[in-house]
Amino acid sequence: MIKKIPVIDLKQHQAVSGKSGMRDTYQPLRTVFAPSANPVEIAQGLKLNGADEMYIADLDLIESQGHNIHEIKMVNSIIPVMLDPGLKDAESFPFFLDYAYKVIVPTETLKSIEELELIFEKYPKERIVVSVDVKNDELLSKHLDLNLSEFKEVLKRLNPNEIILLDITGVGTEKGYNKKLLEEFEELKDKLIIAGGLNKDSLGELESLGIKKVLIGTSLHSGEVKLLD
Repeated sequence: MIKKIPVIDLKQHQAVSGKSGMRDTYQPLRTVFAPSANPVEIAQGLKLNGADEMYIADLDLIESQGHNIHEIKMVNSIIPVMLDPGLKDAESFPFFLDYAYKVIVPTETLKSIEELELIFEKYPKERIVVSVDVKNDELLSKHLDLNLSEFKEVLKRLNPNEIILLDITGVGTEKGYNKKLLEEFEELKDKLIIAGGLNKDSLGELESLGIKKVLIGTSLHSGEVKLLD
């Protein structure tokens, strides 16, 4: 069975939801797992329903507008957290290891390939997840001057255990997975965690293609998709 890793985004100490990465329009998350948008309550509800890992993006950290690390540490004591803190470099990586089980290195905020190489030199692979952030079918990055194909070659060389393939354009839309993007990364299929716009139908398709893990937010929190089905 394909593993569904629940997703929450945090902003100003509560879970929020939105579409296509337009973060200024995000609203408090409504979820079947808790009566409020409190991340600790949501984590407790997810654990009761069988979650053994979850993904958190700290939108305040990503946008340099504060942080939610105390909430993240509490959640991590309930369910192991895979954290996107908007990481920029190797120097800040170990700080986040105190707050989460795995730390995500996203192309959106990473300063350079040299910083990524340093992270892989210094820290255990099982605690590193690389996120390939994609918007309108192009690599999303503030600092890297690479296309998807060039970044894929970097990944093949570094050989991470897990790679998130995040179609930001699809986030919150439930339109299904990005087939073109998956084809581009076909040779890394065993490492991929597919994310962005997934719905009930796409889960079956991805499983038949050999994908083992997905990140799922909107359709899980609405109750359309069950964690352990």
